[in-house]
Amino acid sequence: MQHEAHAAHDHHHHEAHDHPATGASWSMAAQATLHCLTGCAIGEVLGMVIGTALGWGNLPTTILAIVLAFFFGYSLTLRGVLKAGVGFGAAVRVALAADTLSIAVMELIDNGVIVLWPDAMDATLSDALFWLSLTLSLVIAFVVTTPVNKWMIGRGKGHAVVHQYHH
Repeated sequence: MQHEAHAAHDHHHHEAHDHPATGASWSMAAQATLHCLTGCAIGEVLGMVIGTALGWGNLPTTILAIVLAFFFGYSLTLRGVLKAGVGFGAAVRVALAADTLSIAVMELIDNGVIVLWPDAMDATLSDALFWLSLTLSLVIAFVVTTPVNKWMIGRGKGHAVVHQYHH
């Protein structure tokens, strides 16, 4: 019985060490989300341009845009962490840990808005509707993803991991 109590104490202590309460600010969360939004927007637009130029349908174009959003989101983080002198393998792990949930939430909201917006899926790059729906979907995704990033940073996760490499 005493051993169980000791083990529980050790586990709790270990958990507290893994999840320091950093008290993330809204500003820090917004910066992390803006960083994520930049990569997502580059990937989304590039995916739409490539898919449209190749005459692809909505599904393959959307899949390409999502893949590129993850690629550019991770790449932006990777660039900063590598600049701090971290090895490539460790930098990849940091980028995956920092950005996966943020990019996933952003892409889910962003693409969800576009799918639900009447005629947005069929808008072309020359249509105002394409740019309006993309812009508003990214704004909504930013608003929804910022609290997610605040929560993660407050638990020592997400971009809190990246900030330890910034000088």
